[in-house]
Amino acid sequence: MAKKIGILTGGGDCPGLNAVIRAAVKSAINDYSYEVLGIEAGFEGLMVSAVKTLTMESIRGILPKGGTLLRTTNRGNPFEYPVTEEGGKRCEDRSGACLYNIERLGLEGIIVIGGDGTLKIAERFYEMGVPIVAVPKTIDNDLDATDYTFGFMTAVSVATDAVDRLHSTAESHNRVMILEVMGRNAGWIALYSGIAGGADIILIPEIPYDPQAIVDSIKSRQEEGSDFDLMVVAEGAKRVGGEEVYTDKVAKRLGGVAYQVATEISEHIDLETRVTVLGHLQRGGSPIPFDRLLATRYGKAAVDLVARGKFGRMVALRQDKIVDVPILSAISNPKYVDPSGQVVTTARSLGISFGEPTKG
Repeated sequence: MAKKIGILTGGGDCPGLNAVIRAAVKSAINDYSYEVLGIEAGFEGLMVSAVKTLTMESIRGILPKGGTLLRTTNRGNPFEYPVTEEGGKRCEDRSGACLYNIERLGLEGIIVIGGDGTLKIAERFYEMGVPIVAVPKTIDNDLDATDYTFGFMTAVSVATDAVDRLHSTAESHNRVMILEVMGRNAGWIALYSGIAGGADIILIPEIPYDPQAIVDSIKSRQEEGSDFDLMVVAEGAKRVGGEEVYTDKVAKRLGGVAYQVATEISEHIDLETRVTVLGHLQRGGSPIPFDRLLATRYGKAAVDLVARGKFGRMVALRQDKIVDVPILSAISNPKYVDPSGQVVTTARSLGISFGEPTKG
């Protein structure tokens, strides 16, 4: 009887998810003759046994597609599953249902594709004896165990294209154009797209900003003859002594800091200010070749780990080689931008401002 393995995608969608699924299925069938079950809607699918068999035919043509063939959710934590009943909402532990279905389905390995939230759930299941292998997925690129997570470079490409487009309208109207990008508490997308797009100012969570420093930077360029500015702001950026801006404080959903920055500086400059929030455009659409290749390498490597019985591990990219690391170490060490690192230093040499207070 063929060995059965499962694959699920959890957390937010991300360019390259289908590429991982495709590579894992092809490798599982071609190299090991496994039967592969796709678990739908993340861990929620394990709770209710929502699965489907993945074949060569079912994955045909999915490589360039965005999203995920298996669908996903970032609200399906089996250990704290939200339940609505009379009197309000509460959370209950439904991990037992997952364990029951894993045994009933005969899964001898599960490939979990997700970011830090999904991988924390995966680690808990592994500690309970579930044979799990992980693949790092997040456009935020904030997992320290790997050089890059797939989806990040596509998000940077989308954001850079937006900066390029805003450049022409900023120059035409003599405006300050502010682009807000995703990234949560890490500034990687803002930093990379800001440099690649020729931004004048980049605001990231790792370097708190001073509104007056931004104003001074804009005025300095005006004195040099430039009557427009491009600013890229990470959604988790915050002013010195301030806090992050949320569109939903209860759910801790970041967003809106670009409007705060626009308000803080507009009264002190004589240029019009406009804000663009890029939002979920960074998550959707076809992955660029870099992410297709990385995701493909991850998918094949994950199946190899299952075949070797190396569970509780996550595939990772280090110095262009695919390696594996403990899931626990991957989720324990988030990766943030180093304010004194080489990329930031390069940006400073180009004259890019990070809105830091002027040293007196």
